[in-house]
Amino acid sequence: MNRKKKINQTLKQKAKKANAKLHSSNKPKYISKAERAAQAIAAETEIAQPVEQSAELVANENA
Repeated sequence: MNRKKKINQTLKQKAKKANAKLHSSNKPKYISKAERAAQAIAAETEIAQPVEQSAELVANENA
């Protein structure tokens, strides 16, 4: 009886671990405050640069 219980227990553990690997968490990855600030600055510069570049392209096409 004890041997059967032990075998079933190990099989259940393996099945539980395999099932846990399939279902990942919906929780977003943690981003530190410093990284969030750096990303915000990068996004601001990214937004500003295309506007300036498009203005230069229009000026060059008109010339």
